[in-house]
Amino acid sequence: MQIACLDLEGVLVPEIWIGVAERTGIDELRATTRDIPDYDVLMRQRLRILDEHGLGIGEFQAVIGEMEPLPGARDFLEWLKERFQVVILSDTFYEFAAPLMKQLGYPTLFCHKLSIEENGRIADYHLRQPDQKRLSVQAFHQLNFRVIAAGDSYNDTSMLSEADRGILFCPPQNVIDEFPQFPVTKDYDELRAAFLEARED
Repeated sequence: MQIACLDLEGVLVPEIWIGVAERTGIDELRATTRDIPDYDVLMRQRLRILDEHGLGIGEFQAVIGEMEPLPGARDFLEWLKERFQVVILSDTFYEFAAPLMKQLGYPTLFCHKLSIEENGRIADYHLRQPDQKRLSVQAFHQLNFRVIAAGDSYNDTSMLSEADRGILFCPPQNVIDEFPQFPVTKDYDELRAAFLEARED
């Protein structure tokens, strides 16, 4: 049996933090793991900016409530689920992802959790465990699954390396340059073809 592991943001849905940045006009919130590979550094920066501007979970929920999966994502996910067991491995948070999971048909999602105060302030974040994407793939291997993984950013590369086959989907040029070992796909048709090719290895 083979498992397909997908990143969420940038692969199936838009980047949530960029959506908040566009809605609020706070350009600093546009930074993602495409820009800052160290996730803790990125999250500490984000939490500091939220405090400086008095933004809480309400602003995120307003933005996320208006978001939809990327064009073609739902059809791709349904196609993939007919051929593989599918698990979403994401560095987002359950508090952010729930509305988008509904639109995607509630696929299995492993991600992190936020600490939210009564006034809506996002006080902290809690990782399921450090490097959870790579360790999840490692656990699937221990269960004798073959894993094909797809992601778009720095924080996906350890997952892609651990998988039997790793695939980049619409990555920025700096990730392409730094990780030339992974094939690059630029749309869902190419991603389908890459999964089929990987399945036949």
